[in-house]
Amino acid sequence: MSVYPDSMQESLKIVEETRQDRVGKSFRGMTVEEKENILRDWHPDYKLDQKRVLRIGLSKGELMPHEVADILEAHSVLKPGDIDLSEVTYDLDVLVIGAGGAGLSAALLALENGVDLEGILMAQKLRLGDANSKMSQGGIQAADGLDDSPTFHYLDIIGGGHYENKPELVEIIVKEGPEVIRWHEELGVMYDKNPDGTMQLAPGGGTSRKRMHSCKDYTGLEITRVLVDEFLNKEIPYVEFTSAVEFLMDERGQVAGAVLYDMDSDEYMVARAKSTLLTTGGFGRLHIQGFETTNHYGATGDGIAMAYHVGAKLRDLDSTQFHPTGAAYPEQIVGQLCTEKLRARGAQPLNKNSELFVYPLETRDVEASALIRECYGRDNGVITPSGMRGVWLDTPLIDVINGEGTIEREFAAMLRNFNKFGIDVRKEPMLVFPTLHYQNGGVEMNAHCETNIPGLFVAGEVAGGVHGKNRLMGNSQLDLYVFGRRAGRYAAERAKKTTIGRLTLNHLEQYEKLLMSAGIKTDRVAPILLPEYRGKRTLEHQLKLL
Repeated sequence: MSVYPDSMQESLKIVEETRQDRVGKSFRGMTVEEKENILRDWHPDYKLDQKRVLRIGLSKGELMPHEVADILEAHSVLKPGDIDLSEVTYDLDVLVIGAGGAGLSAALLALENGVDLEGILMAQKLRLGDANSKMSQGGIQAADGLDDSPTFHYLDIIGGGHYENKPELVEIIVKEGPEVIRWHEELGVMYDKNPDGTMQLAPGGGTSRKRMHSCKDYTGLEITRVLVDEFLNKEIPYVEFTSAVEFLMDERGQVAGAVLYDMDSDEYMVARAKSTLLTTGGFGRLHIQGFETTNHYGATGDGIAMAYHVGAKLRDLDSTQFHPTGAAYPEQIVGQLCTEKLRARGAQPLNKNSELFVYPLETRDVEASALIRECYGRDNGVITPSGMRGVWLDTPLIDVINGEGTIEREFAAMLRNFNKFGIDVRKEPMLVFPTLHYQNGGVEMNAHCETNIPGLFVAGEVAGGVHGKNRLMGNSQLDLYVFGRRAGRYAAERAKKTTIGRLTLNHLEQYEKLLMSAGIKTDRVAPILLPEYRGKRTLEHQLKLL
């Protein structure tokens, strides 16, 4: 018996009755003009009242969401006199801040490139490996298929990013992608294979070739598992539940480590470093425009705030990715990711009348816009008892099209997550709605993962430039490992020839002067470290969309 409430049963019955008729049914992709129109009219990025111009710093004048501007137009959690900088707890060659895929890769490559174990430290806000990297489901792109090439991959990324990407970074990621897959396999990652031993490759939204490598729908978890094992086997030093709160600088203007905050003992520590790697991830837990999120608990935008305090340049923070298919029912899992791979294997997004209203594999920004329009522009959404609106993702079609057992074999995470609430996605569809997923922009870097501030390297979601204004599925996982590896290598090279001068936090005084001169009066402080949920209404994004 279905656990979907009676109010949803009529629509659900139509979906079931029309399923066989929709096998093989296609929906044409949108023209360029249609895509531009639907983005302008329905994508959250185009709601200009939800953004403002940044008033201070090197990126002054750039447009970004209020929630992001709030953490940049805020006081530091520290004052220069709060910390005795002469008491150095850690004296390092390389400090890695953040323990997701980019940070783990960077630490491993720093060690491989000549940094001694006692010269490396990884500081992690939560536990080792706790990051969005682990939560990725659908796969990782790399152009290693017989009918594929880095050139095709390059064109897909540039087009998907609305031609706002940094071309030199896109060239690097597509050329080094196949090597990342080989590296993963050498370390022990178990990618899905065809019976003949070749890679199982799937399509993704906005891709011209099948190049998605996967580990069922636990891809990020599998890769992270292997990298954490390698990290622990190498005995690289790390600290958990320890947040970086500000970068240290020296009198020559280079980043020279960070002030670390032990969240258990409530104590600050000084970590001096010749090279500092920022791999803290994105801002999903800021809940841009009130949207629910797929992001892990620690994704509060700390990295961009710390980097901006020392004068780093930011880019593309006006662009936020909303994944088209987050769970919309039951309420316990609202916002959680329903991987794009479901649509790649045949699941169709359907409105309450069981109409396929959009090509299932448009780019994520276009797909998300179409879902929002269907629910709020055409009144064709399915309404839950709490007032949430969504559309059906007809997952049983996957087994109908690909053979019984496909969902059980390839989507163990999805099957398990919904089974907990009595929904068997092999027999019943999911209800979905867009959810906040990815920080498209971030701290600008060059091909060596260097920022404009000497001594500060960046990689992963906290970095900007690779994806432009929209990211394609599977390229975030590739980004982590291509640029995490490069960051570790170049940080190690720098550490061998760099000396650190007298430590200082004087840049915080300069930041206070910027706030004052701009007339910004606030009690906000940043980084915020952990999100605040006391008194917060769930599903409030629905109210803003009405």
